[in-house]
Amino acid sequence: MDVETLFGSLAPDILPLSLGFAGLIIAFVALLHSASVRRTQQGQYVLMREKADLLWRELDDLRSGSAPGTSLEGQKPDNTVTAEERYRTEKHAYDQLWPEIWHLHDRLGLFLRSVEAGEPAGELRLEARNAALEVRRLLNTQRPFCSEQVAELVTHLVDTEIKAHLAACRYLDMLKDVSTQPTQEDRQNLQEKYHILYDGEARELINQLTTTIRRRTIQPG
Repeated sequence: MDVETLFGSLAPDILPLSLGFAGLIIAFVALLHSASVRRTQQGQYVLMREKADLLWRELDDLRSGSAPGTSLEGQKPDNTVTAEERYRTEKHAYDQLWPEIWHLHDRLGLFLRSVEAGEPAGELRLEARNAALEVRRLLNTQRPFCSEQVAELVTHLVDTEIKAHLAACRYLDMLKDVSTQPTQEDRQNLQEKYHILYDGEARELINQLTTTIRRRTIQPG
């Protein structure tokens, strides 16, 4: 059998084998390329995540006053503007809240002292009530811009001062209501209640709130 005849007899079998072998090579190259692309994408994802984590840490450090004001080249970091905006927004919320909080505490104190002295307290009673409602209204509008700790302290403070206000109002009602004939012990219990709420719990909450707001708004020089 000559060479030409041999190749002629093998040609029908070689063609499918050649095509199959070429397909395997193409599939193998595609697999290598896909693996390379996945490794590249994974590396980029890890790098982006590390950069994002670093950015948030720098923002937190800057917000707490522990981050340096300039970079190694002496330039301000790019995230300074964002942190400053967040700081100003939060501080503006406290600027709105604090005067009303102190007004509530002051009006309630005047009302309680008038009750103790047996003086007419109708106007102060209404002022204290309206002041509590105003603080609640402001907190509802400014809550998204306050820290969670400040919002919780304000909520607790308003609730405490409302309880003190209600106890004092109940005490006044007992003094006027002769039909139920409240005992001296009942009146003393109410007096003790609003004293404890205002002079004890509310004052402690005011101190905590003052410290927390000062820590979050007064940056070190």
